[in-house]
Amino acid sequence: MDKTIKLRVKKEIDNRNELKVLQLKGSLITKGYTEIIHIADEDEDFYLNSFSTAADHRKEAEDFVLDYISSHDLTDTITLLGTVR
Repeated sequence: MDKTIKLRVKKEIDNRNELKVLQLKGSLITKGYTEIIHIADEDEDFYLNSFSTAADHRKEAEDFVLDYISSHDLTDTITLLGTVR
């Protein structure tokens, strides 16, 4: 069964960080964790990005996201909210 992973992404970011966020989303798709990423308004400050991945890839996808956030200095921009069935 697929698992949904959710990310909270800050709306007001500079161009450099916006490019990094787009690269993360592209990497999630090219690495085969998902085929599509859904974007919705959470509130006036944040977007809610969500994607489904196979249950056996959930931990690997979450680890990839956390590593990417850390290595690209996006801790103030993206928050991993976790997994939903």
